[in-house]
Amino acid sequence: MIYSSKPRKQRLYRNTAPLHARQHFVHAHIDKSLKSKLKISKRAIQISKGDTIKVVKGSKRGTTGKVTKVDLRRGFVFIDSLVRKNAKGKETSIPINASNVYITDLNMSDKLRAGKIGAKSNS
Repeated sequence: MIYSSKPRKQRLYRNTAPLHARQHFVHAHIDKSLKSKLKISKRAIQISKGDTIKVVKGSKRGTTGKVTKVDLRRGFVFIDSLVRKNAKGKETSIPINASNVYITDLNMSDKLRAGKIGAKSNS
């Protein structure tokens, strides 16, 4: 974590951060109803493959879909419902910045993640 308020140092930190630190850059807010249903005390949680998210900023605002891929290196999330055709006619996913979405449903198939969320809700 960087504690400098200088923009240059903030940009340098984000662009040269190792992957384990970049995991914190792909956190997103949780829907209030989901938060109360699962009794999660945290405001944001890491986006994972299989989560259902909603885009709240940008030209694709309002789009909902399942996460197909999370790119930690660039900080992008790819949704199954956002695709476009490239020059050859092949469909490719549109990258969405993780800060522009919020989580509406969690993928609880991962036992480790489910345990972490359950442990956090009890404390």
